[in-house]
Amino acid sequence: MLINDAFAQAASSSQGGADWLSLLPMFGILIIFYLLLIRPQAKRAKEQKQMVEALQRGDEVITNGGILGQIINVSENYVILEVAPTMEVTVLKSSVQTLLPKGTLKSIEPKGKTQKNKTVKTTAAPETKKAEDTGEASDNNENEAEKNTEKK
Repeated sequence: MLINDAFAQAASSSQGGADWLSLLPMFGILIIFYLLLIRPQAKRAKEQKQMVEALQRGDEVITNGGILGQIINVSENYVILEVAPTMEVTVLKSSVQTLLPKGTLKSIEPKGKTQKNKTVKTTAAPETKKAEDTGEASDNNENEAEKNTEKK
């Protein structure tokens, strides 16, 4: 009787083709991750690499730090950007995030340029109270007087 039970359990546990079906949902999830996450990210990285390799003098770009500038010189690993008429910045090529259309920097006018010739009124800061007004000076004078009398 025990032997029959053992054979019955062994026969029912071996289903054969059902083992690979239990792995099917896991493979489906892996395929979904590949299609939705990995493949688009690799495509963006490839486009970014092509854009960085195609940089040339005169291109207008934005860096990862948000600096806008026009490329003056391109070397193997670095790019020199003109961010103002007299200011140049050297950055890594890989830090260039976006290539802007030509003329974008000229169309963006900083707020400081429009108010260059205007005078700006500033309000004076409130005056701080002097030590005499707060009574601290009298305390300091008394302490000094006591020290002088003790020395004599």
